[in-house]
Amino acid sequence: MEELLELRQLLEQGKINEALLLVDELEEMSLSDKINKIDSYGVILLIHLIKQKAEKRSTRSWEISIENAVREINKINKHRKSGGVYLNQTELMEILQQGYQVALKRAALEAYEGRYETEELAAMVNEQEILTQALELIKVGYDAN
Repeated sequence: MEELLELRQLLEQGKINEALLLVDELEEMSLSDKINKIDSYGVILLIHLIKQKAEKRSTRSWEISIENAVREINKINKHRKSGGVYLNQTELMEILQQGYQVALKRAALEAYEGRYETEELAAMVNEQEILTQALELIKVGYDAN
């Protein structure tokens, strides 16, 4: 909120260049916030996909979590007015790749009631297959919006 007041003052004072710099900062903050949220939902998505692959089964709860994560990622990533996206498929994959180890550790706590260590669970699943599946689900969800 402070930034908006500062922006208003800069515009009222005719300091256009300083105002534009502040607008750039605000845009960067907004994008950073979106990336952080997409990362969080991406980890949730990956946790449940890892559990599904490792246990070779699914639950309604996991399905709902996957569906919700995909919906939220697509909602956050979509420009409200122009209809475009903030992050393209390559950037989304990079975020998923970065979150994979976090998701794997958390999935190890949940899959098989936590019986396996992270490394053991990692050996039960194919990382690239899970990442590809996650991205495909996001693309399908985006196409449905």
